[in-house]
Amino acid sequence: MTRPAPDAVRYLTGITTTGTPHLGNYVGAIRPAVQASRTPGTQNFYFLADYHALIKCDDPARIQRSTLEIAACWLATGLDPEQVFFYRQSDIPEIPELTWFLTCVCGKGLLNRAHAYKASVDKNQAAGADPDTDVTAGLFMYPVLMAADIILFNAHKVPVGRDQIQHIEMARDMAASFNHLYGPHFTLPEAAVDESVATLPGLDGRKMSKSYDNTIGLFTPAAQIRKQIAGIVTDSRSPGEPKDTEGSALFQIYRAFATPEETESLRRAYAEGIAWGDAKQLLFERIDREIAPMRQRYQSLVENPTELERILRRGAERARAVATPFMSELRQAVGLRNLASQPTAKGAKSAEKAEKAALPAFKQYREADGLHYFKLVEPGGRVLLQSQGFASPREAGQAVGVLRAEGAAGLAKLAGQVERPHSVPENELGNALSKLMQAD
Repeated sequence: MTRPAPDAVRYLTGITTTGTPHLGNYVGAIRPAVQASRTPGTQNFYFLADYHALIKCDDPARIQRSTLEIAACWLATGLDPEQVFFYRQSDIPEIPELTWFLTCVCGKGLLNRAHAYKASVDKNQAAGADPDTDVTAGLFMYPVLMAADIILFNAHKVPVGRDQIQHIEMARDMAASFNHLYGPHFTLPEAAVDESVATLPGLDGRKMSKSYDNTIGLFTPAAQIRKQIAGIVTDSRSPGEPKDTEGSALFQIYRAFATPEETESLRRAYAEGIAWGDAKQLLFERIDREIAPMRQRYQSLVENPTELERILRRGAERARAVATPFMSELRQAVGLRNLASQPTAKGAKSAEKAEKAALPAFKQYREADGLHYFKLVEPGGRVLLQSQGFASPREAGQAVGVLRAEGAAGLAKLAGQVERPHSVPENELGNALSKLMQAD
Protein backbone atom coordinates (compact mmCIF):
# COMPACT_ATOMS: atom_id res chain seq x y z
CA MET A 1 0.00 0.00 0.00
CA THR A 2 1.20 3.51 -0.81
CA ARG A 3 2.18 5.39 2.32
CA PRO A 4 -0.36 8.19 2.99
CA ALA A 5 0.55 11.84 2.82
CA PRO A 6 1.48 13.46 6.15
CA ASP A 7 -1.91 15.18 6.27
CA ALA A 8 -3.97 12.10 5.30
CA VAL A 9 -7.34 11.97 7.01
CA ARG A 10 -8.11 8.62 8.62
CA TYR A 11 -11.63 7.21 8.19
CA LEU A 12 -12.84 4.12 10.07
CA THR A 13 -15.96 2.06 9.39
CA GLY A 14 -17.21 -0.96 11.33
CA ILE A 15 -19.50 -3.58 9.77
CA THR A 16 -21.46 -5.76 12.21
CA THR A 17 -21.39 -9.42 11.19
CA THR A 18 -25.04 -10.35 11.60
CA GLY A 19 -27.48 -10.93 8.76
CA THR A 20 -27.01 -10.83 4.99
CA PRO A 21 -26.68 -7.51 3.09
CA HIS A 22 -29.65 -6.25 1.08
CA LEU A 23 -30.07 -3.50 -1.52
CA GLY A 24 -30.74 -0.89 1.18
CA ASN A 25 -27.38 -1.69 2.83
CA TYR A 26 -25.68 -1.45 -0.55
CA VAL A 27 -27.16 1.91 -1.55
CA GLY A 28 -27.05 3.48 1.92
CA ALA A 29 -23.67 2.26 3.21
CA ILE A 30 -21.61 -0.11 1.09
CA ARG A 31 -21.54 1.69 -2.26
CA PRO A 32 -20.78 5.18 -0.84
CA ALA A 33 -18.13 3.74 1.50
CA VAL A 34 -16.35 1.89 -1.32
CA GLN A 35 -16.42 5.06 -3.43
CA ALA A 36 -15.07 7.11 -0.50
CA SER A 37 -12.20 4.63 -0.01
CA ARG A 38 -10.73 5.85 -3.30
CA THR A 39 -10.61 9.50 -2.23
CA PRO A 40 -7.07 10.94 -2.46
CA GLY A 41 -5.59 12.19 0.81
CA THR A 42 -7.43 9.64 2.96
CA GLN A 43 -6.44 6.47 4.79
CA ASN A 44 -9.32 4.05 5.33
CA PHE A 45 -9.96 1.34 7.89
CA TYR A 46 -12.83 -1.15 7.38
CA PHE A 47 -13.38 -3.90 9.91
CA LEU A 48 -15.80 -6.76 10.46
CA ALA A 49 -17.19 -6.11 13.95
CA ASP A 50 -17.58 -9.70 15.08
CA TYR A 51 -17.07 -8.86 18.78
CA HIS A 52 -20.04 -6.49 18.48
CA ALA A 53 -22.06 -9.23 16.80
CA LEU A 54 -21.78 -11.36 19.95
CA ILE A 55 -23.90 -8.77 21.78
CA LYS A 56 -26.79 -9.33 19.38
CA CYS A 57 -26.41 -12.96 18.34
CA ASP A 58 -25.67 -16.18 20.25
CA ASP A 59 -25.71 -18.48 17.22
CA PRO A 60 -22.06 -19.38 16.40
CA ALA A 61 -22.89 -20.77 12.95
CA ARG A 62 -24.75 -17.59 12.03
CA ILE A 63 -21.84 -15.41 13.20
CA GLN A 64 -19.40 -17.42 11.08
CA ARG A 65 -21.62 -17.49 7.99
CA SER A 66 -22.47 -13.81 8.24
CA THR A 67 -18.78 -12.91 8.61
CA LEU A 68 -18.01 -14.84 5.43
CA GLU A 69 -20.91 -13.33 3.47
CA ILE A 70 -20.28 -9.76 4.56
CA ALA A 71 -16.53 -9.97 3.89
CA ALA A 72 -17.28 -11.37 0.42
CA CYS A 73 -19.88 -8.65 -0.14
CA TRP A 74 -17.51 -5.75 0.55
CA LEU A 75 -14.78 -7.22 -1.63
CA ALA A 76 -17.20 -8.04 -4.44
CA THR A 77 -18.54 -4.48 -4.47
CA GLY A 78 -15.07 -3.10 -5.10
CA LEU A 79 -13.25 -2.62 -1.80
CA ASP A 80 -9.52 -3.07 -2.50
CA PRO A 81 -7.80 -4.76 0.48
CA GLU A 82 -4.42 -3.54 -0.78
CA GLN A 83 -5.49 0.11 -0.70
CA VAL A 84 -7.37 0.05 2.61
CA PHE A 85 -7.04 -1.71 5.96
CA PHE A 86 -9.66 -4.50 5.83
CA TYR A 87 -9.62 -6.75 8.87
CA ARG A 88 -11.66 -8.76 11.36
CA GLN A 89 -12.06 -7.12 14.77
CA SER A 90 -11.33 -10.35 16.66
CA ASP A 91 -7.95 -10.66 14.92
CA ILE A 92 -6.70 -7.50 16.67
CA PRO A 93 -5.99 -8.38 20.36
CA GLU A 94 -5.04 -4.77 21.05
CA ILE A 95 -8.74 -3.83 20.75
CA PRO A 96 -9.95 -5.70 23.88
CA GLU A 97 -6.82 -4.61 25.76
CA LEU A 98 -7.53 -0.97 24.97
CA THR A 99 -11.18 -1.56 25.87
CA TRP A 100 -10.03 -2.39 29.40
CA PHE A 101 -7.82 0.70 29.58
CA LEU A 102 -10.80 2.84 28.57
CA THR A 103 -13.10 1.03 31.01
CA CYS A 104 -10.80 2.25 33.77
CA VAL A 105 -11.18 5.92 32.75
CA CYS A 106 -14.85 5.87 31.70
CA GLY A 107 -17.47 6.91 34.24
CA LYS A 108 -20.46 4.60 34.71
CA GLY A 109 -22.70 7.64 34.46
CA LEU A 110 -21.60 8.14 30.86
CA LEU A 111 -22.56 4.57 29.97
CA ASN A 112 -25.89 4.93 31.79
CA ARG A 113 -26.84 7.53 29.19
CA ALA A 114 -26.16 5.33 26.13
CA HIS A 115 -29.27 5.14 23.94
CA ALA A 116 -29.32 1.33 23.54
CA TYR A 117 -28.97 0.72 27.29
CA LYS A 118 -31.57 3.35 28.16
CA ALA A 119 -34.00 1.89 25.63
CA SER A 120 -33.68 -1.56 27.26
CA VAL A 121 -34.17 -0.10 30.74
CA ASP A 122 -37.20 1.93 29.62
CA LYS A 123 -38.74 -1.14 28.00
CA ASN A 124 -38.29 -3.18 31.18
CA GLN A 125 -39.71 -0.45 33.38
CA ALA A 126 -42.74 -0.07 31.12
CA ALA A 127 -43.34 -3.82 31.49
CA GLY A 128 -42.98 -3.60 35.28
CA ALA A 129 -39.80 -5.73 35.24
CA ASP A 130 -36.44 -5.16 36.87
CA PRO A 131 -34.69 -2.35 34.89
CA ASP A 132 -31.74 -4.59 34.00
CA THR A 133 -33.67 -7.70 32.96
CA ASP A 134 -31.90 -9.35 29.99
CA VAL A 135 -29.37 -6.48 29.85
CA THR A 136 -25.92 -8.01 29.42
CA ALA A 137 -22.67 -6.35 30.42
CA GLY A 138 -21.82 -6.57 26.71
CA LEU A 139 -24.73 -4.29 25.83
CA PHE A 140 -23.79 -1.91 28.64
CA MET A 141 -20.11 -1.84 27.61
CA TYR A 142 -20.80 -1.60 23.87
CA PRO A 143 -19.77 2.10 23.69
CA VAL A 144 -16.39 1.34 25.28
CA LEU A 145 -15.58 -1.38 22.76
CA MET A 146 -16.66 0.94 19.96
CA ALA A 147 -14.42 3.70 21.34
CA ALA A 148 -11.46 1.28 21.39
CA ASP A 149 -12.15 0.32 17.75
CA ILE A 150 -11.92 3.97 16.76
CA ILE A 151 -9.15 5.50 18.83
CA LEU A 152 -6.74 2.56 18.62
CA PHE A 153 -6.16 3.73 15.04
CA ASN A 154 -6.56 7.43 15.86
CA ALA A 155 -9.33 7.83 13.29
CA HIS A 156 -10.22 11.41 12.48
CA LYS A 157 -13.62 10.69 10.92
CA VAL A 158 -16.16 7.93 11.52
CA PRO A 159 -18.99 7.73 8.95
CA VAL A 160 -22.20 7.01 10.88
CA GLY A 161 -25.92 7.57 10.80
CA ARG A 162 -27.46 10.12 13.14
CA ASP A 163 -28.41 7.35 15.59
CA GLN A 164 -24.69 6.62 16.15
CA ILE A 165 -23.48 10.17 16.80
CA GLN A 166 -23.77 9.67 20.56
CA HIS A 167 -21.28 6.79 20.42
CA ILE A 168 -18.72 8.99 18.68
CA GLU A 169 -19.20 11.67 21.32
CA MET A 170 -18.67 9.04 24.03
CA ALA A 171 -15.48 7.89 22.28
CA ARG A 172 -14.27 11.50 22.34
CA ASP A 173 -15.02 11.69 26.07
CA MET A 174 -13.05 8.53 26.81
CA ALA A 175 -10.11 9.59 24.64
CA ALA A 176 -10.05 13.00 26.34
CA SER A 177 -10.16 11.40 29.81
CA PHE A 178 -7.21 9.15 28.94
CA ASN A 179 -5.26 12.05 27.44
CA HIS A 180 -5.87 14.12 30.58
CA LEU A 181 -4.49 11.38 32.83
CA TYR A 182 -1.64 10.02 30.72
CA GLY A 183 -0.72 12.59 28.10
CA PRO A 184 -1.83 13.36 24.53
CA HIS A 185 -2.00 9.93 22.90
CA PHE A 186 -5.38 9.91 21.16
CA THR A 187 -6.93 11.94 18.38
CA LEU A 188 -10.49 12.99 19.27
CA PRO A 189 -12.67 11.47 16.51
CA GLU A 190 -15.52 13.22 14.75
CA ALA A 191 -18.75 11.79 13.37
CA ALA A 192 -19.08 12.10 9.59
CA VAL A 193 -22.79 12.15 8.74
CA ASP A 194 -23.59 12.18 5.01
CA GLU A 195 -27.04 13.68 4.66
CA SER A 196 -27.11 12.78 0.95
CA VAL A 197 -26.98 9.01 1.55
CA ALA A 198 -30.11 7.41 0.18
CA THR A 199 -32.61 5.52 2.31
CA LEU A 200 -34.17 2.84 0.16
CA PRO A 201 -37.84 1.84 0.54
CA GLY A 202 -38.66 -1.84 0.85
CA LEU A 203 -41.22 -4.02 -0.88
CA ASP A 204 -44.06 -2.51 1.18
CA GLY A 205 -42.98 1.13 0.87
CA ARG A 206 -41.52 1.38 4.38
CA LYS A 207 -37.77 1.73 4.93
CA MET A 208 -36.01 -1.40 3.67
CA SER A 209 -35.15 -3.34 6.82
CA LYS A 210 -34.80 -6.96 7.90
CA SER A 211 -37.00 -6.14 10.90
CA TYR A 212 -39.87 -5.35 8.49
CA ASP A 213 -39.15 -8.43 6.35
CA ASN A 214 -39.39 -6.23 3.24
CA THR A 215 -35.86 -6.48 1.83
CA ILE A 216 -34.45 -7.35 -1.58
CA GLY A 217 -31.30 -9.43 -1.15
CA LEU A 218 -28.16 -7.93 -2.64
CA PHE A 219 -26.65 -11.13 -4.01
CA THR A 220 -29.61 -13.47 -4.11
CA PRO A 221 -30.10 -15.23 -7.49
CA ALA A 222 -31.43 -13.04 -10.29
CA ALA A 223 -34.66 -15.05 -10.56
CA GLN A 224 -35.39 -14.44 -6.88
CA ILE A 225 -34.69 -10.71 -7.20
CA ARG A 226 -37.09 -10.58 -10.16
CA LYS A 227 -39.74 -12.29 -8.01
CA GLN A 228 -39.14 -9.89 -5.10
CA ILE A 229 -39.41 -6.85 -7.39
CA ALA A 230 -42.66 -8.24 -8.76
CA GLY A 231 -43.97 -8.09 -5.19
CA ILE A 232 -43.33 -4.35 -4.71
CA VAL A 233 -46.57 -2.70 -3.61
CA THR A 234 -48.07 -0.36 -6.25
CA ASP A 235 -51.47 1.31 -6.65
CA SER A 236 -54.37 0.06 -8.79
CA ARG A 237 -53.87 2.35 -11.79
CA SER A 238 -54.18 0.53 -15.08
CA PRO A 239 -51.83 0.67 -18.09
CA GLY A 240 -52.30 3.98 -19.90
CA GLU A 241 -53.24 5.88 -16.74
CA PRO A 242 -50.64 8.49 -15.62
CA LYS A 243 -48.84 7.47 -12.44
CA ASP A 244 -47.22 9.49 -9.65
CA THR A 245 -43.50 9.18 -8.99
CA GLU A 246 -43.98 10.83 -5.59
CA GLY A 247 -44.29 8.12 -2.95
CA SER A 248 -43.61 5.34 -5.46
CA ALA A 249 -41.22 2.80 -3.88
CA LEU A 250 -40.53 1.34 -7.31
CA PHE A 251 -39.47 4.73 -8.70
CA GLN A 252 -37.30 5.54 -5.64
CA ILE A 253 -35.44 2.24 -5.90
CA TYR A 254 -34.90 2.75 -9.64
CA ARG A 255 -33.54 6.27 -9.06
CA ALA A 256 -30.96 4.90 -6.59
CA PHE A 257 -29.38 2.84 -9.39
CA ALA A 258 -30.09 4.86 -12.54
CA THR A 259 -28.33 7.77 -14.19
CA PRO A 260 -30.14 11.14 -14.20
CA GLU A 261 -31.06 10.54 -17.84
CA GLU A 262 -32.50 7.09 -17.08
CA THR A 263 -34.43 8.48 -14.13
CA GLU A 264 -35.93 11.24 -16.26
CA SER A 265 -36.91 8.69 -18.90
CA LEU A 266 -38.82 6.62 -16.32
CA ARG A 267 -40.44 9.79 -14.97
CA ARG A 268 -41.83 10.47 -18.45
CA ALA A 269 -42.97 6.86 -18.74
CA TYR A 270 -44.88 7.26 -15.47
CA ALA A 271 -46.62 10.34 -16.87
CA GLU A 272 -47.47 8.43 -20.04
CA GLY A 273 -49.05 5.58 -18.10
CA ILE A 274 -46.46 2.80 -18.18
CA ALA A 275 -47.85 -0.53 -16.97
CA TRP A 276 -46.63 -1.54 -13.50
CA GLY A 277 -45.36 -4.84 -14.88
CA ASP A 278 -43.25 -3.04 -17.47
CA ALA A 279 -41.90 -0.62 -14.85
CA LYS A 280 -40.91 -3.54 -12.62
CA GLN A 281 -39.15 -5.20 -15.54
CA LEU A 282 -37.17 -1.98 -16.15
CA LEU A 283 -36.22 -1.88 -12.46
CA PHE A 284 -35.05 -5.50 -12.49
CA GLU A 285 -32.94 -4.96 -15.60
CA ARG A 286 -31.34 -1.80 -14.17
CA ILE A 287 -30.47 -3.42 -10.86
CA ASP A 288 -29.19 -6.60 -12.50
CA ARG A 289 -26.95 -4.62 -14.83
CA GLU A 290 -25.09 -3.21 -11.81
CA ILE A 291 -25.25 -6.20 -9.49
CA ALA A 292 -24.70 -9.18 -11.84
CA PRO A 293 -20.90 -8.73 -12.26
CA MET A 294 -20.54 -8.26 -8.51
CA ARG A 295 -22.69 -11.34 -7.84
CA GLN A 296 -20.27 -13.47 -9.84
CA ARG A 297 -17.32 -12.21 -7.78
CA TYR A 298 -19.32 -12.67 -4.57
CA GLN A 299 -20.15 -16.29 -5.36
CA SER A 300 -16.52 -16.98 -6.20
CA LEU A 301 -15.41 -15.64 -2.81
CA VAL A 302 -18.13 -17.38 -0.80
CA GLU A 303 -17.15 -20.66 -2.42
CA ASN A 304 -13.50 -20.07 -1.52
CA PRO A 305 -13.43 -19.27 2.23
CA THR A 306 -9.70 -20.05 2.33
CA GLU A 307 -9.05 -17.03 0.10
CA LEU A 308 -11.27 -14.83 2.26
CA GLU A 309 -9.43 -16.00 5.37
CA ARG A 310 -6.10 -15.18 3.72
CA ILE A 311 -7.27 -11.67 2.84
CA LEU A 312 -8.54 -11.01 6.37
CA ARG A 313 -5.37 -12.39 7.98
CA ARG A 314 -3.26 -10.19 5.74
CA GLY A 315 -5.44 -7.22 6.65
CA ALA A 316 -4.99 -7.99 10.35
CA GLU A 317 -1.21 -8.11 9.94
CA ARG A 318 -1.22 -4.68 8.34
CA ALA A 319 -3.58 -3.26 10.97
CA ARG A 320 -1.50 -4.70 13.81
CA ALA A 321 1.62 -3.09 12.35
CA VAL A 322 -0.11 0.12 13.40
CA ALA A 323 -1.84 -1.12 16.58
CA THR A 324 0.91 -3.14 18.27
CA PRO A 325 3.59 -0.44 18.66
CA PHE A 326 0.92 2.09 19.63
CA MET A 327 -0.38 -0.29 22.30
CA SER A 328 3.16 -0.65 23.59
CA GLU A 329 3.27 3.13 23.94
CA LEU A 330 -0.04 3.10 25.83
CA ARG A 331 1.13 0.33 28.17
CA GLN A 332 4.14 2.45 29.04
CA ALA A 333 1.88 5.45 29.61
CA VAL A 334 -0.37 3.71 32.15
CA GLY A 335 2.55 2.14 34.04
CA LEU A 336 2.62 -1.43 32.69
CA ARG A 337 6.40 -1.26 32.38
CA ASN A 338 9.62 -3.20 32.74
CA LEU A 339 10.17 -3.65 36.49
CA ALA A 340 13.93 -3.25 36.08
CA SER A 341 13.36 0.47 35.61
CA GLN A 342 11.73 0.86 39.05
CA PRO A 343 13.77 2.99 41.56
CA THR A 344 14.57 0.96 44.68
CA ALA A 345 16.75 3.18 46.95
CA LYS A 346 17.47 6.73 48.12
CA GLY A 347 19.01 8.83 45.50
CA ALA A 348 17.50 6.64 42.80
CA LYS A 349 16.15 9.66 40.97
CA SER A 350 19.53 11.29 40.58
CA ALA A 351 21.10 7.94 39.71
CA GLU A 352 18.41 7.31 37.14
CA LYS A 353 18.98 10.77 35.72
CA ALA A 354 22.69 10.13 35.37
CA GLU A 355 22.05 6.69 33.89
CA LYS A 356 19.66 8.08 31.31
CA ALA A 357 22.15 10.77 30.36
CA ALA A 358 24.64 8.01 29.55
CA LEU A 359 22.19 6.12 27.37
CA PRO A 360 21.77 6.49 23.62
CA ALA A 361 18.60 8.37 22.68
CA PHE A 362 16.12 8.47 19.83
CA LYS A 363 15.85 11.83 18.08
CA GLN A 364 12.84 12.55 15.85
CA TYR A 365 12.86 15.33 13.28
CA ARG A 366 11.34 16.50 10.02
CA GLU A 367 13.29 17.15 6.84
CA ALA A 368 12.64 19.60 4.00
CA ASP A 369 11.01 16.78 1.99
CA GLY A 370 8.11 16.86 4.47
CA LEU A 371 8.83 13.37 5.81
CA HIS A 372 9.53 12.47 9.42
CA TYR A 373 12.70 10.67 10.49
CA PHE A 374 14.38 9.40 13.63
CA LYS A 375 17.88 8.32 14.56
CA LEU A 376 19.45 6.62 17.54
CA VAL A 377 22.47 8.56 18.77
CA GLU A 378 25.03 8.12 21.54
CA PRO A 379 25.48 10.91 24.12
CA GLY A 380 28.50 12.07 22.11
CA GLY A 381 26.44 12.39 18.94
CA ARG A 382 27.51 9.25 17.07
CA VAL A 383 24.63 7.82 15.01
CA LEU A 384 23.87 4.15 15.72
CA LEU A 385 20.71 3.81 13.61
CA GLN A 386 19.01 5.94 10.94
CA SER A 387 15.41 5.62 9.75
CA GLN A 388 13.89 6.12 6.33
CA GLY A 389 11.24 8.84 5.96
CA PHE A 390 7.76 8.35 7.46
CA ALA A 391 4.61 10.14 6.38
CA SER A 392 3.69 11.36 9.87
CA PRO A 393 5.34 11.89 13.25
CA ARG A 394 3.04 9.26 14.74
CA GLU A 395 4.28 6.59 12.30
CA ALA A 396 7.86 7.48 13.15
CA GLY A 397 6.98 7.34 16.85
CA GLN A 398 5.34 3.96 16.42
CA ALA A 399 8.53 2.59 14.82
CA VAL A 400 10.51 3.96 17.75
CA GLY A 401 7.99 2.25 20.05
CA VAL A 402 8.70 -1.10 18.39
CA LEU A 403 12.43 -0.72 18.96
CA ARG A 404 11.97 0.41 22.56
CA ALA A 405 9.65 -2.49 23.32
CA GLU A 406 11.41 -5.27 21.39
CA GLY A 407 15.00 -4.13 21.05
CA ALA A 408 17.06 -5.93 18.41
CA ALA A 409 14.09 -8.20 17.61
CA GLY A 410 12.22 -5.12 16.45
CA LEU A 411 14.80 -4.46 13.74
CA ALA A 412 13.47 -7.37 11.70
CA LYS A 413 9.96 -5.92 11.83
CA LEU A 414 11.28 -2.61 10.52
CA ALA A 415 13.38 -4.10 7.72
CA GLY A 416 13.74 -1.57 4.94
CA GLN A 417 12.66 1.27 7.23
CA VAL A 418 15.84 1.59 9.33
CA GLU A 419 19.54 1.33 8.46
CA ARG A 420 22.63 0.67 10.59
CA PRO A 421 25.73 2.61 9.51
CA HIS A 422 28.55 0.35 8.31
CA SER A 423 30.82 1.69 11.04
CA VAL A 424 28.47 0.41 13.78
CA PRO A 425 28.85 -3.31 14.62
CA GLU A 426 25.57 -5.22 14.80
CA ASN A 427 26.18 -6.33 18.39
CA GLU A 428 26.86 -2.74 19.48
CA LEU A 429 23.51 -1.64 18.12
CA GLY A 430 21.83 -4.63 19.79
CA ASN A 431 23.41 -3.77 23.14
CA ALA A 432 22.32 -0.14 22.85
CA LEU A 433 18.73 -1.17 22.17
CA SER A 434 18.84 -3.68 25.03
CA LYS A 435 19.91 -0.94 27.45
CA LEU A 436 17.02 1.22 26.34
CA MET A 437 14.59 -1.66 26.87
CA GLN A 438 15.88 -2.15 30.41
CA ALA A 439 15.70 1.57 31.09
CA ASP A 440 12.07 1.66 29.97
